[in-house]
Amino acid sequence: MAIEYLGLSNINGPLVVLEGLQDAFYDEIVEFVVDGNKKKMGRIIELYEGRAVIQVFEGTENMSLVNTHTKLSGHPMEVAVSPDMLGRTFNGVGVPIDGLGPLLSTDKRDVNGLPLNPVRREYPRNYIRTGISAIDGLTTLIRGQKLPIFSGNGLPHDQLAAQIVKQASLGDDSDEEFAIVFAAMGVKHDVADFFRKTFEESGVSDHVCMFLNLANDPVVERLITPKVALTVAEYLAFECNKHILVILTDMTSFAEALREVSSSKGEIPSRKGYPGYLYSELATLYERAGIVEGTKGSVTQLPILTMPNDDITHPIPDLTGYITEGQIVLDRNLYGQGVYPPISVLPSLSRLMKDGIGEGYTREDHQGLANQLFSAYAKVGEARNLASVIGEDELSPLDKKYLEFGKEFEKRYVGQGPTENRTIQETLDLGWELLGMLPKEELDRIDTKIIEKYYPREKSPDAQA
Repeated sequence: MAIEYLGLSNINGPLVVLEGLQDAFYDEIVEFVVDGNKKKMGRIIELYEGRAVIQVFEGTENMSLVNTHTKLSGHPMEVAVSPDMLGRTFNGVGVPIDGLGPLLSTDKRDVNGLPLNPVRREYPRNYIRTGISAIDGLTTLIRGQKLPIFSGNGLPHDQLAAQIVKQASLGDDSDEEFAIVFAAMGVKHDVADFFRKTFEESGVSDHVCMFLNLANDPVVERLITPKVALTVAEYLAFECNKHILVILTDMTSFAEALREVSSSKGEIPSRKGYPGYLYSELATLYERAGIVEGTKGSVTQLPILTMPNDDITHPIPDLTGYITEGQIVLDRNLYGQGVYPPISVLPSLSRLMKDGIGEGYTREDHQGLANQLFSAYAKVGEARNLASVIGEDELSPLDKKYLEFGKEFEKRYVGQGPTENRTIQETLDLGWELLGMLPKEELDRIDTKIIEKYYPREKSPDAQA
């Protein structure tokens, strides 16, 4: 027989305290009835000798110490799952908000996920094509990888996320099933409408499952949204055998919600006021990516976070960098020059890239070409620094070639239209076309046989002379 508790002991922001609980457990879902009719949900986040601290998802408005009845559910937070979730839009806790009615499914999953035996993890292989050259060519996204995008306020990370959703695929010759789980936390109404309209107009909505936590939704809900999205992604990947790309934006909103709730609990803050367990909370989310032995699907994560004051040493990007396998960094200077997407090539990397490209995956020249483009672009920076000291006219002919290469590289390779979807072959061919602006003897990161096969002879300096 379920016990119903009358009244509350304390209310503090989104948290309530209830004393005298029996047989409660950590992370258990509780149900509140306010004024005899309004229902709310909460989650136990702290237990001590019959005293429980409970997060209220809908906020504590209209709740008082005497008008609230509380009942334990006996289970943790769960979300209904079904293959029919693709093409649907839900709020931050998995309730449909698209006007298409409730989800007809009795199959539910714990949003905290099930522990995954590390021995059953398979090493990430093969790639996911985004159609964006700076990502596909230089920081390739591998199936089962977690590769964050480090952005800043005012940079076009929302537009980039929408473009990736529209263009992402497993490659032109793959017949495997692919879908996207998109979760937005703390976004404004106009941003949410932008994502909705973009997906509908581009015709990709049927393979996208979208979760939206709006800026005016309760802060506590933001802590649940990524867990709900990843639970659905794991179901679609490991039980429905689909390759799932999960896009989480903005992880900074998640971390700030965590800080706010931690402050309400009176916990001792760590760096920048964030709780000391921020690392473990982020790791709990990011590690829910990968490939499991015996299944055909995979979960790949592309979390997006905005760096406060563009500071890459801020706790959120700093800790994220420790957990994930690389990062894609957006640059404010490139954005100011009109380059889209403004991806800063040199600080960006994909640590698993080497294992999912090359012969049998993309093309035999991919790794060497990427290494050479990185090297050449680094020399562009040196030439620009030298030009700022002695003037461009005083540079050597080779340095002037590097300056010209840098301009074309940023304009044509990094920069591309928001609707331009390049194949991996187009990306690689463009890289060779740009390297053709440099003398062949400068290509010291590529095997000689590869150079002979792909270097554009008709554009070599000797042929032009």
